[in-house]
Amino acid sequence: MAVVVTHDRRDLLTEALTALRTQARTPDATVVVDNASSDGTARLVRSRFPEIELLALPHNTGGAGGFATGIARALDLGATALWLMDDDTLPSPSALAELLATFGRHRPALAASRVVWTDGGDHPMNTPRALRSGAPGRIRSASFVSVLLDAGAVRECGLPIADYFLWNDDFEYTLRLLRGRLGLLCPSSVVVHRTASPVFDPGARFFYEVRNKTWLFTRSRCLAPGERLLYAGSTLRRWARSLAGSSDRARLLRELFRGLWAGVRAGPRPNEAVLAGRPSPGG
Repeated sequence: MAVVVTHDRRDLLTEALTALRTQARTPDATVVVDNASSDGTARLVRSRFPEIELLALPHNTGGAGGFATGIARALDLGATALWLMDDDTLPSPSALAELLATFGRHRPALAASRVVWTDGGDHPMNTPRALRSGAPGRIRSASFVSVLLDAGAVRECGLPIADYFLWNDDFEYTLRLLRGRLGLLCPSSVVVHRTASPVFDPGARFFYEVRNKTWLFTRSRCLAPGERLLYAGSTLRRWARSLAGSSDRARLLRELFRGLWAGVRAGPRPNEAVLAGRPSPGG
């Protein structure tokens, strides 16, 4: 079963859903989670894709809340595997068939597609993190840009943390899912992630990067102690590169301190509170 999360990108969503319809092996069903779009997305899905189950949310819960909602609904519908993607993901015709073939051969908890940008090169934002040791193709984490999850593992692991809103929700979730379970990269399953650029200055969104990584390292059970040190060091280097390459370092520094304070002050709220639209403490 496919789960697609969207917000105010009806044209990209139309292309993504058309690509799902024309897969060599089509999904058994598709759930679209519309994060309170204002561009007529819900009307478009109902009129042009009537076979799709649409969950039109009353407020924008971000990618994290959207995937938590869609995964929960897919499990309720009896899905045995869940194919997750954003609305700006364009899968090649054989993308799902290749992921399912990998599942059939190896029975992983997760299989991730190869994600490329519009120029055909690997997308640096969506490169699965490989294990430092072990068989080739084994991965420790992946993004939600075309990943196939085993529903049994999802039921054991729980849902993504909705309060992440955006950024690192997929990183935390797949790290958690793959702790003690098998994850594989499936390079023959190819999707295009149609971001404006393969790299960009995060600007105000740097707050979510910093807050969510602080939550991940201090409050999540996704990492073993040794991994925590390794990944924290990698994150600090990435933040330093972001600051060095930014056209507005003062803004990034403000978001850095704001994100650190928010991450240390309080942890993520329960999904029920986030999805019900309750304001965060002090918000």
